Amino acid sequence: MRTVMSWGRLSRRPHEWLAVRDRRELARAVTSSRPPGLAFGNGRSYGDACLNAGGVLWAMRGADRFIDFDPVAGVVECEAGVLLKEIIELALASGWFLPVVPGTEFVTVGGAIANDVHGKNHHRAGTFGTHVESLELLRTDGRRIRCGAHENLEWFAATVGGLGLTGVIASARLRLRRVPSEWLDVESESFDSLDDFFELSQRAAVEQEYSVAWVDCAAPGARGARGVLFRADHGPSAGAAPAARLRAVAIEPPLSLVNGPTLRAFNRLYRARHRGRSQRRQHYRSFFFPLDGIGDWNRIYGPRGFYQYQCVVPALHQHDAVLALLAAIAASGTGSFLAVLKTFGDVPSPGLLSFATAGTTLALDFPNRGDATLDLFATLDAIVAEAGGRLYVAKDARMPQSLFRSGYPRFAEFESYRDPGISSEMSRRLFDR
Repeated sequence: MRTVMSWGRLSRRPHEWLAVRDRRELARAVTSSRPPGLAFGNGRSYGDACLNAGGVLWAMRGADRFIDFDPVAGVVECEAGVLLKEIIELALASGWFLPVVPGTEFVTVGGAIANDVHGKNHHRAGTFGTHVESLELLRTDGRRIRCGAHENLEWFAATVGGLGLTGVIASARLRLRRVPSEWLDVESESFDSLDDFFELSQRAAVEQEYSVAWVDCAAPGARGARGVLFRADHGPSAGAAPAARLRAVAIEPPLSLVNGPTLRAFNRLYRARHRGRSQRRQHYRSFFFPLDGIGDWNRIYGPRGFYQYQCVVPALHQHDAVLALLAAIAASGTGSFLAVLKTFGDVPSPGLLSFATAGTTLALDFPNRGDATLDLFATLDAIVAEAGGRLYVAKDARMPQSLFRSGYPRFAEFESYRDPGISSEMSRRLFDR
């Protein structure tokens, strides 16, 4: 038994922990464990999608072999426990990079597929699952299903974004993209209204591959939002990579360090630092994964942990909905240092339960303040529901069933692909099993 918690550190509950070291051992573990079981990658899901208290967790990080790499065609095949970080380091040596990366490189391939993660270039590249050529799915009855865009497409659609509930992803074959170096040419430009944000985002979607904004959630301003838009393209080499300076939060503070005074102070400094427009050459790690340089940064929220709230609202209602969300968050006096605002493009997501869809997504962390936090979420939920939006299940720990089912209308179709031997705390909360 092992006490396990997700990245949000909201609960600490015992699980039966079964470490898997390769694909052969995985098959024995999955078919012989008492149900319910669940694949556990690197534990970077914020809520309860990776938890299975009272059941088995198949710990996948040991299944981390590369099966094949074609440096000419830019295709890599690997076991599901390989980290995105490990793929990037292998691929960059031959001039390749992952087409889509989330906000951390410490995510397993299996987790990236199961949550169909997205990045700062959704308007160009879509989601992670868009670039998966094929995968091998292991069911708890021993069946192996090879699926992809050209084989067992219905199983592929259920598994990409399927939250690990259709079986265990044993391996995957991924397409990479060419890059000139490990550096990016980055521009930043501040904005003082929501209209300005949408105008800048629209221009960036045409001109640059990557686009994302930081928004001041503590003081959105008289015209709805103020913040900084960052846009970037891969660029030529700027020399050797900067030396890694890994800092860490060594201890868990007795109280959350994210509160009204610290939030307002940080946002003032951050906004002042990025005022106006600037250009610079930036290494991919600091551009894509700024928080990865701080080990155990999730401890700053103290012993009660934190929630991440990420929603997407359709383009038709995005202006009014985002305006209302930011106003409600500012009125609450809480939120996160790095609140992220981004527009998604119209590239269709491959999964039945994929999160990303055309519109605007807002994501930020909230220290767990009990009922006060849950009351705020109820207000935000109502805004999202009225706009026809949805929440990101990979980040969620408390979404009501009604919002899940309205936001993911294909959930009933997905149910037929569920593996009866697999469950999670999230699935029991949202699917009743």
